Amino acid sequence: MSKPLIQTLALSLALGVPAAVLGILVSPVIGLSVFCAVLALQLIGFLRNFSRLEAWTRNPLPETTPEGGGIWDEVFSRLHRHEKELRVAIARRDFDLQQVAAAGQAMVDGIVTLDADSRISWCNRVAEQQLGLDLRSDRFQPIANLVRQPAFINYLATGDFSKPLRLSSMRGDERVLSLFVLPYSGQERLLQIQDVTQSERLDQTRRDFVANVSHELRTPLTILSGFLETVRELELDPVDQEHYFDLMAEQSVRMSRIVQDLLALSTLESAPPPSGGERVHMTPLLEKLHRDAQALSAGRHSISLEMDTGDLFGAESELASAFGNLISNAVRYTPPGGEIVIAWKRQGSSAEFSVTDNGIGIDAKHIPRLTERFYRADTGRSRETGGTGLGLAIVKHALSRHQARLEITSTPGEGSRFSTVFPPTRVAA
Repeated sequence: MSKPLIQTLALSLALGVPAAVLGILVSPVIGLSVFCAVLALQLIGFLRNFSRLEAWTRNPLPETTPEGGGIWDEVFSRLHRHEKELRVAIARRDFDLQQVAAAGQAMVDGIVTLDADSRISWCNRVAEQQLGLDLRSDRFQPIANLVRQPAFINYLATGDFSKPLRLSSMRGDERVLSLFVLPYSGQERLLQIQDVTQSERLDQTRRDFVANVSHELRTPLTILSGFLETVRELELDPVDQEHYFDLMAEQSVRMSRIVQDLLALSTLESAPPPSGGERVHMTPLLEKLHRDAQALSAGRHSISLEMDTGDLFGAESELASAFGNLISNAVRYTPPGGEIVIAWKRQGSSAEFSVTDNGIGIDAKHIPRLTERFYRADTGRSRETGGTGLGLAIVKHALSRHQARLEITSTPGEGSRFSTVFPPTRVAA
């Protein structure tokens, strides 16, 4: 029996004793009347406090908790205390839910929570962008009705989530998504979406690279093997033998250039970016590159050098490799009698190195891919001129390590212009 009930019974008994005494000493009717009046007053007090309680339960705010006397004061105080504790617990739960939602929105992966029927309970903004969803209108909708790719629908239907599903983007672009379904909390499911486009591109680049390297090295190796077999098995006169040896030496040099360019490219990709402390003096560097170009041309072209003042901060060997590749390409792809202009100019606080020729030019469709490894706009001519297919890839990486950009403009039959623009942070007065 609760304490308030015991107190109420004790109070009733305490008030009943005087009434009983009056009934015995004066009159039973008077005693009973007094007892009933006391009970009536007590009942009125109970009804009044009950009315306060009933009115408060319609809008139970802590600051409006009713007050009462006697045992009701203890009851009301307990209600007030429980109400405050409940509101604190609700506020803490709401805060935790907000933190979880904020963490979900901050994730770089898309997140979608699904109920037992694969209906959307919640998703973050990344998932909305990846799957083309809108949580405001798509909540509680079956996700299979919104992501209507057969592979995804079958993936959900089979229930085998041991491996992720690779899927193309729902937004019509070239992105590739990797979807994981993780069961949790009984029948609930968590759908995690990762954008693996870059990873796919890197994998494809590696596959293409291996295939291209194999192809580039297989040709000279085949030629070398064939010539060696010919020289070993056939009786050749000294003139033919010397000719074969010259061809083998040419193929050996070609393989050596490919290996050297591959090593240079690997070094550029793995080494830390050059600091801005080393000053590269442009005048002696460009004069040396100009002499090298004239030696490579052997008098077949008119090669001029135009220079402004100003130096660069960076790695001289990397810049020399990048500039040298641009110049040698111009010499190789410009017919005899053509003109090549090597220029170094200041552009405000920036600077530009450029190589302009009036050679064969490049079709516009090839320009976006020229810096890919082993990509050639004209495969036959590139091999004839001794190119490895890695020169512009080296240029691209060397320039990016100096925060510079490569700009290419070209017209077939009229010539090309390759320019490199360096930011103010790399330009010395």
